[in-house]
Amino acid sequence: MANPLPIIAADVKQAKGGVLVIIVLIALAVGLGVGISAQERALREGTTQAAAAFDLLIGARGSETQLVLSTIYLQPSPIDLIDGNILQDLIDNPRVKFAAPIGFGDNYQGYPIIGSTKEFLTQGGGALEEGRAFHAINEVVVGRDVRLKLGDRFVPSHGRMAEEGHSHLQYRVVGRMPRLGNPWDRAIIAPIEAVWWVHGLPAGHPEYANIYSLAAEEGHEGHAGEHDEDGPTQDELNALPLGAPFDRAYVPGVPAIVVKPATVAAAYTLRQQYRTDERTMALFPAEVLLQLYSMLGDVRDLLAVVSVITQILVVGAVLLAVLAALALRRKTIAVLRAMGASQGYIFFTVWLNVTLMIAVGAVLGLGVGWGTARLLSAVFAGQTGLTLPVSLGAQEYGLVAVIIAISVLLAAIPSLLTYRAPVSSALRQ
Repeated sequence: MANPLPIIAADVKQAKGGVLVIIVLIALAVGLGVGISAQERALREGTTQAAAAFDLLIGARGSETQLVLSTIYLQPSPIDLIDGNILQDLIDNPRVKFAAPIGFGDNYQGYPIIGSTKEFLTQGGGALEEGRAFHAINEVVVGRDVRLKLGDRFVPSHGRMAEEGHSHLQYRVVGRMPRLGNPWDRAIIAPIEAVWWVHGLPAGHPEYANIYSLAAEEGHEGHAGEHDEDGPTQDELNALPLGAPFDRAYVPGVPAIVVKPATVAAAYTLRQQYRTDERTMALFPAEVLLQLYSMLGDVRDLLAVVSVITQILVVGAVLLAVLAALALRRKTIAVLRAMGASQGYIFFTVWLNVTLMIAVGAVLGLGVGWGTARLLSAVFAGQTGLTLPVSLGAQEYGLVAVIIAISVLLAAIPSLLTYRAPVSSALRQ
């Protein structure tokens, strides 16, 4: 059998505009399905990775979803506070490796200031990417994407959760967190005592009462810098205690507590204990994410159906276009057969022509879908700080393989019609 590729190449050259349109339509249709599948998996993986540092969350009774969104993904929303004594109970519990409060404060140039402890920063002893953890109330550690350098100083703006008349601190950057791939990369982490203090709350230790008195006696709002004569001196700030143990008489309520259990068994015991406490709820973030994934899966299935229908319509349109093109080339094909080309050769040439167009479009659709998912993930990360790792997996490759397999079968339809067309009738047209 003669090589059909020169015939196919000549046909493509003659009708390259139509061939290009067909390939682009198929690529867009396949790209829709690939993009939906890849983006959905990236969202699952990204949200799961973001929750990795939050083994067990404890908060006041209310919406579990809101607690996860506020604590892990830093979505601003007021949530009820739990008794501060529960924090010290957890710190004293032998089943707990560490328990860290999460307090929402002000912001600086759009970066939220979150209060916590050194244990949360280092996850119980890990290293920072740069610098060190805070040692004084006016020191902060910044997330990987915060545009501040070590040694920079700033005074925060009051956020939506702050009230008028609170004192300020001039913060100094002393460390930078490694990349976490979640909204905490764009957060500024301050000592929880700082968040309490600037909002006029007891700051966990009796020593802070003296600082309040000093500011009141001097008639100032408590602005504090390294050599600020209007408030506490840096030496006075350095002398203030940070972190556990907290004095139960001076611990205010907290929005959430992140708990690192000592063992897996301890995690389940603690969750059960604080679930049955009428004041609190306790959850593994993965539990809430599974509920969200379930809803997301329903949407994905609907979009997948729409994508499949779209692809079927596009393939059908391609076949109609091919049949119309073959009708215009019927005389050319008849001439080939009159010159000795067998019916099998004509069948194979037409079949290969149609199959190659659909296959090229499907393969290009992989790139279109991957590129679209990457673009959407970049936009999403820019708006939320959540990194979504986009990749092509078995599901996407399987989708393209199915499209190509269907094309191999459907391409036989125009090929059979051409194969069965009488030569004499075609030559008389």
